[in-house]
Amino acid sequence: MMQRQREETVIVLDFLLNGYATDRTPMHLKTPIVQAIGTINFTLLELVPKKGVFLQPFEKVYIGAEKRDQIHHINGKIPFEKLTSTAKSELEPAIKNIVDANETDFVEFFNKAQPINTRMHTFELLPGIGKKHMNEIVEQRMEKPFESFADLKNRVKLMQDPEKVIIKRIVQELESDNEKHFLFVNK
Repeated sequence: MMQRQREETVIVLDFLLNGYATDRTPMHLKTPIVQAIGTINFTLLELVPKKGVFLQPFEKVYIGAEKRDQIHHINGKIPFEKLTSTAKSELEPAIKNIVDANETDFVEFFNKAQPINTRMHTFELLPGIGKKHMNEIVEQRMEKPFESFADLKNRVKLMQDPEKVIIKRIVQELESDNEKHFLFVNK
């Protein structure tokens, strides 16, 4: 499991200039809304930009405790269901960008993940990974730690693309409210 800390930056998923279409507030009182995903815990957030700020999907924005240039305040976490269709369509590519930028952390997950209990390993929570793949990953990492996704894919036969497996798991965790084990998302 990765260490949890506060989100410092987010990737914009959608920018709603006039807020939500379902909001009954008079047009002149509506505020813009940004739907974004955190780059550390994959937290889905609703933000309010500063006046006159327009943001684009995939734009990286600072939301930490120091002075913010683009974000006025954070409304809070939002559930997956509240994401707009645009935000949902941008979610996987945004997660891929985050995973690419932090490949060493995710490779380290494959090097250090442990069993959950006597019958199940953490790897088995990943889509497409069963006992056979799990055993092979554990054997290969005992010989030598994995250095990259490419190294992992080369050494574990018939392994799906490990990056795609991680991305699928993150999306699964974001979509589900009744997930028992969260490996990457801080809900």
